[in-house]
Amino acid sequence: MNILKPFLYLLPLYLILNMQAGDWPVWGGDASRNMVSPEKKVLFDFDPGDMGEDEKVDLKTTKNVKWVAKLGSQAYGNVTIANGCVFVGTNNESPRDSGKKGDRGIVLCLDEKTGKLKWQLVIPKLGAGKVSDWEYIGVCSSPAIDGDKVYVVTNRCEVVCLDINGLADGNNGPFTNEADYIKPKGMQDSLNEELDADILWMYDMRDELGVFPHNVTSSSALIVGDRVYVATSNGVDWSHTNIPSPLSPSWVALDKNTGELIGEDGSGASASALHAAWSSLTYGVIGGEETLIWGGTDGFCYGYSTQPERDEDGYDLYNPKWKVDCNEPHYRIDKNGKKVPYATPPGASELIGTPVLYKGKVYCAIGQDPEHGDGVGRLSCIDGKTGNVLWKYTDVGRTISTVSVLDDLVYIAEYAGIIHCLDANTGKLYWTHDSFSRIWGSTLAVAGKVLLGNEDGDLLILDHGKKEPEVKTVNLGAPVYSSPVVANGTLYVATQTHLYAIGE
Repeated sequence: MNILKPFLYLLPLYLILNMQAGDWPVWGGDASRNMVSPEKKVLFDFDPGDMGEDEKVDLKTTKNVKWVAKLGSQAYGNVTIANGCVFVGTNNESPRDSGKKGDRGIVLCLDEKTGKLKWQLVIPKLGAGKVSDWEYIGVCSSPAIDGDKVYVVTNRCEVVCLDINGLADGNNGPFTNEADYIKPKGMQDSLNEELDADILWMYDMRDELGVFPHNVTSSSALIVGDRVYVATSNGVDWSHTNIPSPLSPSWVALDKNTGELIGEDGSGASASALHAAWSSLTYGVIGGEETLIWGGTDGFCYGYSTQPERDEDGYDLYNPKWKVDCNEPHYRIDKNGKKVPYATPPGASELIGTPVLYKGKVYCAIGQDPEHGDGVGRLSCIDGKTGNVLWKYTDVGRTISTVSVLDDLVYIAEYAGIIHCLDANTGKLYWTHDSFSRIWGSTLAVAGKVLLGNEDGDLLILDHGKKEPEVKTVNLGAPVYSSPVVANGTLYVATQTHLYAIGE
């Protein structure tokens, strides 16, 4: 008898119970990545207040806002919350340490009750410019919290494991070179034991795997057992036609305790990369089998076993059990038999949003870098065991969003600003709502509502259900490119410049 089987069958229950504990420790809430919160009491009646010339919010002018934390000038990293800490990625345009100025990637660790800074991870730029580490983008990944450890993918294409206590309990782990790590070339920054992060271990995907990250490294870690899975962001160069590292993996598995490489993606998707491997991985037990799911940079969705296999060259590879082309055939080849150029409106797209697992089915949609503009899209519902496409919906444009699935309803937001509600079993459309603004983030279903931010700075609050919803909007004064999150009764919404904690 396989002694792991009882654990595997109980794991989905453990994930649900863990989520109901109130924290939101990883992107998507848990390993299914489904943007649904079990919280029942959430305050939607709030006022973000007035902001002064110093960019500080006067809390006396707010309503039902617990605290507001100043971020940098751009914030794409989605909030995660666990063990009394709130984590968010941003840039360094509002330095928390006067000794560390200039363009850096930043991960803030804030106190959940007060919003005060506990510590920060300060990450130098690669120096490669827009091609691999776009200026002032900061950290786009959501930190993943596992007990007293935090896992982050940096803007330098590194995976780092951090002590949740910072340096307050000493400089722990095999990595003790934080003082040199934080220094950009030619600068003499010093380690601040009150503010700087404690790096336990680090894995550099560029040095170790030859990865070429395109524009930015963007992946949120998935933790299953003793393994941490991350996408590499390997992709094309500035020309969008050449792939510098076609043999480097699109994602990897590392030992969460040591950072040692366990295995690599064996799909070969890097050799057919349309853009970059930005989509994060998903996990679940489907039909009694542990399964990893990944949205490919080549426009395919993949399902894998959780056990790598050693090939004839000695590489430990995760080989796909199934793969599904999430593009329509005519997105790739036109009626005259010619390849449709990438980044044109009728062309094929990769998967950027994270696939979602719900009742054994995978929901994922295609899209491109927002800089490429609008284009054709497709939402797919896939049997997670066999890889069969159960239904598809093509009346949706490109998206970089992750879906929410609740009560057999699936919500998807497209980049053009339209939110769609469909039947999760059949793909039947129930309604659409146009927000008249670009949408970068993902929907969150919680307490009878569906929440979503847009580029105009509006937080949309829609009724959950099949009927055309009543829609309320609250303007937060700056674009909302990340996704709203609820944890322990508090609603978190990050604009480009501020993080609002909303609740009594």
